[in-house]
Amino acid sequence: MKKILNSPENYADEALEGMCLAFPHLYAQSGEAGRVITRATPATNKPGIVSGGGSGHLPTFAGYVGPGLLDACAVGNVFAGPAVMDCMDAIRAANTGKGVLLLFGNYGGDKMNFAMASEMLAAEGIETRTVLACDDVGSAGRDERQKRRGVAGLIYAYKIAGAKAEQPDATLDEVAEIAQRVLDNTVTIGVALSPCTVPEAGKPTFTLADDEMEIGMGIHGEPGIRRGPLLAADTLADEMLKTLLQDSGIQAGDRVAVMLNSLGATPLEELFILWRQVRVGLHDREISLSPPQIGRYATSMEMTGASLTLLKLDDELEALLNAPVISPWWSNVS
Repeated sequence: MKKILNSPENYADEALEGMCLAFPHLYAQSGEAGRVITRATPATNKPGIVSGGGSGHLPTFAGYVGPGLLDACAVGNVFAGPAVMDCMDAIRAANTGKGVLLLFGNYGGDKMNFAMASEMLAAEGIETRTVLACDDVGSAGRDERQKRRGVAGLIYAYKIAGAKAEQPDATLDEVAEIAQRVLDNTVTIGVALSPCTVPEAGKPTFTLADDEMEIGMGIHGEPGIRRGPLLAADTLADEMLKTLLQDSGIQAGDRVAVMLNSLGATPLEELFILWRQVRVGLHDREISLSPPQIGRYATSMEMTGASLTLLKLDDELEALLNAPVISPWWSNVS
């Protein structure tokens, strides 16, 4: 295992500490172990939004704390859910008296711990709602969408629900509703070319031959749709786009937001090679698009690969998507 670290046991803690030291105007650490990331200047008089998940995916989850996005985030070890007490601390930190939306991926440990946290905090008078990201088309069929994993599509929910929560007089129910609407209209597919190594495990999470790729693989190395020969970039882009369009029902005349995401090791050059063909495919189908997000948004350590996300837009979703935000990890390219 070759990684820039001091010890595997301190990997997550030192990464979070470094992020907060790099952006002290945005982030602060709290919680007994420093595993809760909050806004450096807490918001007031708004519905709070909290997320959480394992380390190893930066800037997801903790990186999206900030004005126009999340209010707080609870972070676990690499690829492990956050502790119940950290979930509770994050919810408390985000609560201004108008309730808190819990917005995270559809993973068993995260669901269990946030459910326990919200149940205990109900006794303190903190009202919560929960919305789960289930956008990974490689993990279950359309008829079992509730079983799908949450991947990069979660970030669109952060951005749009975060903008909604900043509006004067926004309610918790309105923020939860729009987050659910985003995720109901979001689909993602990933492709992996090589594995990553979890520091505490010290070995790759899976194996792929040099001439193989896996389409639909999850961000922790979960099995995908199929494994096969390495495809040319244009062929791969066509297959990923076709899969998403067939699943979502997006068609001519629709408008979409598009995120082309590196899973960690894939460079921008290769994302732009994919983007050429994705854009052609959308144009040929008469699907219009807002400015794309291309870069590292939801990673999987140093995994080589990419994910493609489509969000079907309406006027309200697009306006909120383009609302002001303060974050090192989000930009609207014009």
